Amino acid sequence: MTCADTSGKTVLITGASSGIGLAAAVACARTGWTVVATMRDLRKADALREAAAGAGVGHRVHTKRLDVVDPGTVASCIDESAAEFGRLDALVNNAGAGQVGTIEQGTVEDVRAAMEVNFFGVVGVTRAALPHLRTARGRLLTVTSVGGVVGQPFNEAYCAAKFAVEGFMESLAPVAATVGVDVTVVEPGAVASEFVSNVGLDVSAMLDDAGPYAPALRAYIDRTRQSFSSAQTPAQAAAPIVEALNCDKPPFRIQTSDWAREFVGTKLTDLDGSGVTGMTAGWVG
Repeated sequence: MTCADTSGKTVLITGASSGIGLAAAVACARTGWTVVATMRDLRKADALREAAAGAGVGHRVHTKRLDVVDPGTVASCIDESAAEFGRLDALVNNAGAGQVGTIEQGTVEDVRAAMEVNFFGVVGVTRAALPHLRTARGRLLTVTSVGGVVGQPFNEAYCAAKFAVEGFMESLAPVAATVGVDVTVVEPGAVASEFVSNVGLDVSAMLDDAGPYAPALRAYIDRTRQSFSSAQTPAQAAAPIVEALNCDKPPFRIQTSDWAREFVGTKLTDLDGSGVTGMTAGWVG
């Protein structure tokens, strides 16, 4: 992929207080982008500011408040950013929240909450940004997950939301292309970031309350802990995002590691579903 000229261009990134969003914000700034790094709580911006200053790009990284489930902050942040910097060339939908559990042990409201952040939040930010991206003939990137392709045990609500994002973006891509906007989804696997701790799991309490699902849940948690021991760093996961922003023509779907490519490939070549369900059955038994 050949590189595009990023001088004078502006990218807005959601969920930039930690993890992939923070790493992407700093890396984009290092390649010449003006970065609007947004987060729900600006009191959590210190880590980003310190990282940007340490990389010598503090002058290119501008923090703003944006809560993806608050339409008022979405509209005001995007419009104000485009006005302040003269244009909005790219959006990186990165904000998200984990949700672990199975439906009998949870509530429908738990599922709705996961969908609100991980799906409807993406839809709302995308809708608000598209007029500006059309004007700039820009780029729309969304961080989904390998869980947006392969359903995973005890991640029903999270994977459902990420599946919905993938379907939304795959459907939008050819339409957006007619008005000059490139659409890409980025699918990380396990990433060693605050996203994991932000799920807020009390594992002992979950196991105590899991009833008949306790053996499967214990097996899943053990397997997940092992997988995160060899997780990518946020910087490694962010690198393909920056590459996709900087190249002339990004692909629609990007995985952030060889493991993620192999894992997603299992689904994309699995016409009857037996490959995926056979694989994930081994996670809970």
